[in-house]
Amino acid sequence: MNIVVLAMPPLQQATPCLIIPVWQTACETPLLKELDTRLAGDLSLALQTGAFMGRSGEKLLLHAGRRLPAERVLLVGLGEAKPAGEALRKGAALAVAVLREQRLTDCCLVVPETAPEETGDAARALAEGLLLADYRFDRFLTENLDRLPPTLKEVGLLIAETGRQDAATEGARRAQIVCRSVTMARDLVNQPGNIKSPEYMATQAAEMATAAGLKCMVLDRAQLKTEGCGALLAVGQGSVREPRLIVLEYLGGNPGEKPLALVGKAVVFDSGGLSLKPGEKMDEMKSDMAGGAAVLGTMAAAAGLKLPVNLIGIIPAVENLPSGTAYRPGDILTSLSGKTIEVLNTDAEGRLILADALTYAARFAPRAVIDLATLTGACIIALGNHTTAVLGTDQALIDRLRQAGEETGERLWQLPLWEEYDEQIKSEVADVKNTGGRPAGTITAAAFLRKFVPEGCPWAHLDIAGPSWEEKGGGYLPLGATGVGVRLLIRYLEAGG
Repeated sequence: MNIVVLAMPPLQQATPCLIIPVWQTACETPLLKELDTRLAGDLSLALQTGAFMGRSGEKLLLHAGRRLPAERVLLVGLGEAKPAGEALRKGAALAVAVLREQRLTDCCLVVPETAPEETGDAARALAEGLLLADYRFDRFLTENLDRLPPTLKEVGLLIAETGRQDAATEGARRAQIVCRSVTMARDLVNQPGNIKSPEYMATQAAEMATAAGLKCMVLDRAQLKTEGCGALLAVGQGSVREPRLIVLEYLGGNPGEKPLALVGKAVVFDSGGLSLKPGEKMDEMKSDMAGGAAVLGTMAAAAGLKLPVNLIGIIPAVENLPSGTAYRPGDILTSLSGKTIEVLNTDAEGRLILADALTYAARFAPRAVIDLATLTGACIIALGNHTTAVLGTDQALIDRLRQAGEETGERLWQLPLWEEYDEQIKSEVADVKNTGGRPAGTITAAAFLRKFVPEGCPWAHLDIAGPSWEEKGGGYLPLGATGVGVRLLIRYLEAGG
């Protein structure tokens, strides 16, 4: 999709479809009054009958005939939602759904009038909504492709004043960079398990690093054994596809400045191992590497935006399968940190590979660590599919992440991490056990991870089990992978995180 910013009166623009976002509290702006006059009262009639009131999710498609240069006019309701960015993203996504129904590939979208300093953010939110909603994973379809709704090709963002064009253009540019990275993350998560091995993940990371100008190092099984990554190796030993540890480095900040470490769980397929999962929905376990995909996407976007930060990305990639070589309940593992772990459930594998990855992060002396993981089903039970759980050791870090979540629509909800929860993961035969049972499952998983965080380092854990996967799809979140985490982390970094 090519997005350009144009400074010209919207009702003078020739286009197959002119899209006008409308706030519920502003249905009689000068633009809408002029539009109503040009369309001989069609809009006022819709308002009077309640057919369109600007409520969130409402749409009104009008055919202009010869009354306007535009062939159609589409009004999309924004409601009264705050923050404005999320309402604009949803409005743009609604427009994409209508364009697909009409099989249109070109359109123009009016950027609502805002304060001058908000022009760039408004253009960025609209562009994000368009780009994210226009995504689909269709690379394995071979038949009836002509029946698929077309994707967008050309979109003009219209602004009222020439003086705001630069800000709007920059907002749209940033949206395109970030959304390319979200698309990369979605594609990785959507890839089927027969293609997506740990080696495949490492290859994709290396190719991205080369294109983005990042450093990339990949540790194979032999190197992981030499390092002493006993927890990571144990999880992967049931599969013939050997594990990898992917380490990425982006140095956009001042030389010598401590990096922020991002750690992402990447279980490319999770059967549960010998503690086998139920067959229902096991196909979705190809998504158990969404945390690693988010880290890859964030590193790519940070480089594309040239953010002034130093970042380390660490992604432990494994496949968790049952076999004659698989690790067992009752096994005791020696992690990279030297701590021993009693395995009670081989389906609590994500925290094991993260334990070694978090320990590995210490050698970079990070100023803070953020990990992302589809870690617990308990998180979905507690919070549903709309929210990421956040836990950690540094309240300021958590608060900044939560603020970024509010601004991007990737919202976070904080859960407690009191020391009392450590009691549930105490082991009689090892330093710690890998599950604390059903009560507070999301919290005890985080309590386990905390034991492997570099000492004294601020840390936040994001359990993205719920929002990483969409079972129905809607708005700007498609069926399947959502790419959650990329926009959140980029916003956090842009705000000085």
